[in-house]
Amino acid sequence: MRRKDVKSSDIRSIGYDESLQILEVEFKRGSVYQYVNVPKHVYAALMKAPSVGSYFNTQIRDRFQSSQVAE
Repeated sequence: MRRKDVKSSDIRSIGYDESLQILEVEFKRGSVYQYVNVPKHVYAALMKAPSVGSYFNTQIRDRFQSSQVAE
């Protein structure tokens, strides 16, 4: 999945597969997680948020099922 670099203290890049509704987040510490059933509007809001990290922590992290796909 292609990811876009973001300005964040904890997150390096974010990708999204619209057809599968999978959000992929690469953290600066190196791990990569995929979040499933994430609607497109949530991804769009994340990418436009003034603080990507804060939006991720409050609207995504504990609200969508995730799995680690890389360390």
